[in-house]
Amino acid sequence: MIETSVTNEATVTATVTATEVLLPGKVDPSGLRLVQRELSAPAAGQALVRVESTAVSFAESAMRRGRYFGQPAFPFVPGYDLVGVVEAVGPGVDRALLGRRVAALTKTGGWSSAVVLTAADLVEVPDGIGADEAETLIVNGLTAYQMLHRSAKVQAGQTVLVTGAAGGVGSVLVQLARDTGARVIGTAHPRHHEALRALGVEPVDYRDPDLAARVRELAPDGVDAVFDHLGGASVTLSYRLLNRTGTLVSYSIAAALDDTKPVILDFLPLLAKLAFWNYLPTGRHASFYDIWAGSGKPESAKREAFRARMRTDLAQVFGLLRDGRLTAKIAARFPLTEVAEAMELAESSGRTTVGKITLVP
Repeated sequence: MIETSVTNEATVTATVTATEVLLPGKVDPSGLRLVQRELSAPAAGQALVRVESTAVSFAESAMRRGRYFGQPAFPFVPGYDLVGVVEAVGPGVDRALLGRRVAALTKTGGWSSAVVLTAADLVEVPDGIGADEAETLIVNGLTAYQMLHRSAKVQAGQTVLVTGAAGGVGSVLVQLARDTGARVIGTAHPRHHEALRALGVEPVDYRDPDLAARVRELAPDGVDAVFDHLGGASVTLSYRLLNRTGTLVSYSIAAALDDTKPVILDFLPLLAKLAFWNYLPTGRHASFYDIWAGSGKPESAKREAFRARMRTDLAQVFGLLRDGRLTAKIAARFPLTEVAEAMELAESSGRTTVGKITLVP
């Protein structure tokens, strides 16, 4: 429940009891706990947001295993992004924001019925876009858009390979690439091939022992860009599938999700490999995409530039959704109270759904 009072100076006070999902340590999905917490009124520069939709992503699956690089110490509230309505604002925040639907990239804290966030980090969601629809495109949409247009700079007529094409990021990336005019080859389980063909993707079975040969049959001279979420041996294969001037963008180490060694021991060899390839006198390029790269310290010039870039790119993605050029792929919806079941589905090897699993407080 939210109770607010407003003074003549437009200072808002609020009393909020939020329901949160607590990750107490390295636990199975059933070990997630629902807790109640009192939120203080938003301070200067802050806004209170009633969460309408958040979601399960690869990050939370990695965090519950202690496998996400840079995650906070246990216990904490997961939730990489969210969509909600601004219920109250603190001093110095434009009151026109009140009642507006907004999106936020949080990294943690999104699995809650209400949150207090820095108002400058909020991006308004255009009218006509639902909360769940917008939610599917925050971290996934930003990641896909920035990799495609800022990292690889894919152009019409080029051919790209997307690993995990039916996943949260992959299902957005293939649509953005097709909208750009690129030809798309996507790896996925055969159960997803029909859905991918409907998006204009040429699917390949990711389990095929001759995966490289299958891709070469479709692109004999190699591809212009590969977007690889697996890491490990997959990155080497992806690099070899590039054409003479192609670009590899690695953006996760999903293949190492269940490893027990420290996560840094998986990242360092990957980054070293990418750096070595870039050192070679070829026309190819390789990089690791991090959505938080260049975010800088709070209130720094870098942070302001990061916010401006995020706002610009997310506005582009939301615009494509509003115009019907991009479809929000919602795999399933769960109440926040059923987060364990949602995470089990997200991590299920037998999952038959395409897109993102959302949580509704």
